[in-house]
Amino acid sequence: MTEAKASYHRILKSTSIIGGASFINIAIGVLRGKVLAVLLGPAGVGLASLYNGLMGTASTVATMGLGTVGTRQIAEACSKDDAHAILVARRALYWGTMLLAVAGGLVVWSLRTVLAVYALGSASYSGAVGWLSIGVVLSVAGASQGALIQGMRRIGDIARLNVYGSVISTALGIGILWRWGSTGIVAYILLAPAASFALGHLYVSKLPKTKAESVTFPELTREWKMLLHLGLAMVGAGFVQQFAQLWIRIDVAKVLGPPALGQYQAAWAISMQYVAFVLGAMGTDYYPRLTGVIHDPKAASRLVNEQTEIATLLSAPIFITMMAIAPWVIHLLYAASFTPAIEILRWQVLGDVLKVASWPLGFLILAAGDGKSFFATETASLMVLTGLITGLAPVFGLPITGIAYLVMYSFYLPLVYWLARRRIGFHWSRSVLVLSIAAFALCVVVDIMTALTRWGMLAGCLAAVAFAVFSLGRITHMSNLGGPVGRWGEMARQLTGSNRA
Repeated sequence: MTEAKASYHRILKSTSIIGGASFINIAIGVLRGKVLAVLLGPAGVGLASLYNGLMGTASTVATMGLGTVGTRQIAEACSKDDAHAILVARRALYWGTMLLAVAGGLVVWSLRTVLAVYALGSASYSGAVGWLSIGVVLSVAGASQGALIQGMRRIGDIARLNVYGSVISTALGIGILWRWGSTGIVAYILLAPAASFALGHLYVSKLPKTKAESVTFPELTREWKMLLHLGLAMVGAGFVQQFAQLWIRIDVAKVLGPPALGQYQAAWAISMQYVAFVLGAMGTDYYPRLTGVIHDPKAASRLVNEQTEIATLLSAPIFITMMAIAPWVIHLLYAASFTPAIEILRWQVLGDVLKVASWPLGFLILAAGDGKSFFATETASLMVLTGLITGLAPVFGLPITGIAYLVMYSFYLPLVYWLARRRIGFHWSRSVLVLSIAAFALCVVVDIMTALTRWGMLAGCLAAVAFAVFSLGRITHMSNLGGPVGRWGEMARQLTGSNRA
């Protein structure tokens, strides 16, 4: 097997593991969303999203970017096969996280009344916000566990952690909502970080033990400086992201009403879930691998193109299908009262095509340790999103939330491409360009067809099947897959000529 085929094979393997876990989580998320919609309605879904947004924003600030930066530091030490560097990174991450978790929880508890008034509009929610401080502590601790497991490239453990955590929190959460209704929303939200932390502790305990060498305080100090140097940029970007989403939700609720917030949240949740199997694999395996080769421009450029091509081949059939069956998806997963979410979702699908092309480039900035550029690109793109929604929601109504999402990635993609080109001389391969343009164009065509003819849904599904056949042939050819999948891929190549793409 050639080096290129081996690399494609590894990308495909990691994507299949994380993707399988993501599909299970998507199914669980569908059940969870359906239960929320039926038991609580749009207003209840909107309130749950505000609680989640508040806890997520506080957790992002408290974590100080240690999750992502810790992954980078551990992956870099592992790529050098330096046992002592791994030990220093692990201990610095552990003690740093302990301090930040406690501090974050105390700050949220102390400011619970202020946060309740600002985010939820009434001091009567201060008790609920106070309970969310527990979720902040668990989320920060869980981020550290995830960084350690991911940095050591334990792909299977990451997949199991995600699936088992989702199963446990959803099963218990549905029981709570069924029994107590809207009064159990806070407990329902706290179950996710609690389950993740408990399982994370179990999997961390199974990691290979490092030798009991002494780590000096100056070594820890140097590691903390590096963690904070990149972490401040990460926490700044993460805070802006969480704050932007919280601001958008508050603004939509105030300007368009609580039901509109629930409809926006429904489209947003679907958009985040169906592409998670590809994006999750990027963060789990691709990011640590890219960190190991970032100082070799040719190797890094090749890896970015390989990851983008695999991600597009896997996700494009889903994008096309989603454009075709968006009404059916919304009505099945939620309820008839969520019909306005259909238009939002279709705009977001177009944005997701650009998102898949841009994420490998965004990870390149992180792998290079360029915290300032990462913060600047993330903040600028989120300002585009928030500014459009806040400024135009009174005029265009709910659809602007989807349109703004597409505009944001139309701005973000060329920006990160320009930065990648400056840093390592990166340029897209011909196959990546053709695939990305074809995926976007087909999504637009399917959207137009569904609007003009009743046969648009069927035509869109057929287009998705055709692209999936092409993808199968192309992927099996690139990664040299054997067995039944390889034979199916050979038939697909004969049908589509994908080996010549």
